[in-house]
Amino acid sequence: MVREQYTTTTPGTCLERPKNEYVYKIGIYGWRKRCLYLFVLLLLIILVVNFSLTIWILKVMWFSPTGMGHLRVTKEGLRLEGESEFLYPLYAKEIHSRVDSSLLLQSTHNVTVNARNSNGEVTGRLNVGPKMVEFLGQEFQIYSKDGKPLFTVDENEVVIGTDKLRVTG
Repeated sequence: MVREQYTTTTPGTCLERPKNEYVYKIGIYGWRKRCLYLFVLLLLIILVVNFSLTIWILKVMWFSPTGMGHLRVTKEGLRLEGESEFLYPLYAKEIHSRVDSSLLLQSTHNVTVNARNSNGEVTGRLNVGPKMVEFLGQEFQIYSKDGKPLFTVDENEVVIGTDKLRVTG
């Protein structure tokens, strides 16, 4: 039950008011408030670190709207300028070098080039290893810069030069 008291005083008299027993503090006070501020500060530090690491990764990997690093995305496909290292097999329909430089393929073990038909079966294979060059296919030809055949091998014969030496049997 709530008790109300009215006190009237005349000027010059000192009378203490009764204490209110039911005072509720609204909000967070003391150690809880400090922990909350510390938690918000920690979240802000994590946010700044994550943002700076994201920018650092984008800068190191050379991300841009056109591609990543030396790799550019064009209408014709992907264009790779410069040296690159592939950890897994590379599958491509066409590989071209620039007009003024040669295409260089290097490997610590071997380089294998496979030709496949529409069913995915291997129809030709060129395997270049450290001690051998192996070809699997129906016919192997080497041409000069003029387009003349220098060396041709098939099931029936071996031709060396432009019809100068022909070995059959």
